[in-house]
Amino acid sequence: MSMTQASSVRAHPDELIVGLVSVSDRASTGVYADQGVPSLREWLGTALSSPWRAAERLVADDAAQISAALTELVDQERCDLVLTTGGTGPARRDVTPEATLAVATREMPGFGEQMRQISLRFVPTAILSRQVGVLREIDGHAALILNLPGQPKAIRETLEGLRGDDGAVVASGIFAAVPYCIDLIGGPYIETRAEIVKAFRPKSALRQAPQA
Repeated sequence: MSMTQASSVRAHPDELIVGLVSVSDRASTGVYADQGVPSLREWLGTALSSPWRAAERLVADDAAQISAALTELVDQERCDLVLTTGGTGPARRDVTPEATLAVATREMPGFGEQMRQISLRFVPTAILSRQVGVLREIDGHAALILNLPGQPKAIRETLEGLRGDDGAVVASGIFAAVPYCIDLIGGPYIETRAEIVKAFRPKSALRQAPQA
């Protein structure tokens, strides 16, 4: 397992600590360069307008290693959000969903359902995806863990959704719901750039702008 450490102490009360986990036998052994974590990092850099920092992990397609990485990121690094990429298909080495469910305290099935709906607009084989969304809660801390696709293009489409030629949203990306979910589990207040993905919150959950 390769990793980049991150201090669990927030530099700002609203700083999002996000875990980025790429699951790949070949990338983890250096056969080729990992594309998953860099794609996630790049997308977050364009989409988030509030402070954030990442703790990164590169692991093999091994359930024990994946579960250990997720547990460490939530329990020790105190990540509020963990995004995984890779290992969600039906092949025998694809065990990311099982490893994720093994560390979960509650499931969030809507995330997986929407991810498949977005991908089905492009390929019928999207029904083979087994991506899951879960919560892990421990010692008063909670994190949202989401399994994402392995390809950079699919990662972006899944997170930010799809727009028509006129710019109107035709399929909502899953990240639109992430900030409010993080609110509800006690995490920081996340703000996004609306031109990338607009975070949705009910009016009662919106933070009032400070008076001039």
